[in-house]
Amino acid sequence: MTLATPEEVDQRVDAAVLHAGDAPGAIARRARRGGALLFLGVAIISMSMFLAAFGPRLAPYDPTAAGPDISAPPPAVTEVPQLLFDSLAGRLHAPPHWMGTDQSGLDVFSRIITAPRTDMMIALSAAILSCIIGTLLGLLAGYRRNVGTETMMRISDVLQAFPVFITAMMLVALAGRSSVNIVIALVLVYTPIFVRLTRAEVMSHVPRLYVEAARAAGNRPIAIALKHVLPNSLIPSIVQSSATVGFAIILTAGLSFVGAGVRPPTPEWGLMISQGAPQLILGEWWCSVFPGIAMSIVVFGYAVVGHSFEARFR
Repeated sequence: MTLATPEEVDQRVDAAVLHAGDAPGAIARRARRGGALLFLGVAIISMSMFLAAFGPRLAPYDPTAAGPDISAPPPAVTEVPQLLFDSLAGRLHAPPHWMGTDQSGLDVFSRIITAPRTDMMIALSAAILSCIIGTLLGLLAGYRRNVGTETMMRISDVLQAFPVFITAMMLVALAGRSSVNIVIALVLVYTPIFVRLTRAEVMSHVPRLYVEAARAAGNRPIAIALKHVLPNSLIPSIVQSSATVGFAIILTAGLSFVGAGVRPPTPEWGLMISQGAPQLILGEWWCSVFPGIAMSIVVFGYAVVGHSFEARFR
């Protein structure tokens, strides 16, 4: 092995110093990129919430009423500015079909901006209920380890052993096609995830000194668990809940795609993709492509927010 000369050592030290000096700048750039992505994700989620609340009022057509224009294509890109100007000026006798119509004469744009009411209601309800139930069960399983909690964890293992989509499809098929049954199926599918996350976090906090101090001060076990351990164990569940909303939207769309979701003509992205998929071979791409893009954007927004929370709280 040859020894480095003093000049080579100086060069390596200078390179290390320059690299160390660049590190804060690189961290700042990553932080700015993370902040921009978080802002984008929050904007997407806010828009989805806005459409869930006011989408039916903003829709130019009734999303469940068929019109005379069947399988009408969307206007060409070059025609959009003039149509927009004429629409704002009130020169058109009827609003344009901005994204065309499907094979039943339903306006695709109206159904897309109305669909968040169904999709977000199902996804948010499933994520919130899964988070609450799973967090409480995980707190119990991590703080009080006995035969009952171990049995609960084995049941959780059994539920997680089955593919998520197959389990949800079986539950909906047995209970019936309705929004309530879809929410119940999603809760049963996603609750074990929150149970395991919270249990692992609680088990890491139970041996800590603040828990021993609370116990030595005479606090009851349930008070220690709820007032001290639970608030310090919520971060994984909060991060997971954002991702769960996105997964729930995809799973709801998948159930509708295979015929186990909401009933037509309810505006729902997965149902629209399913009904428009057979028309792709006929060149009617807009019936399924536009709903797929809308769903992908919303799922991306929730994934970005979840990733940003994970990076900040890690």
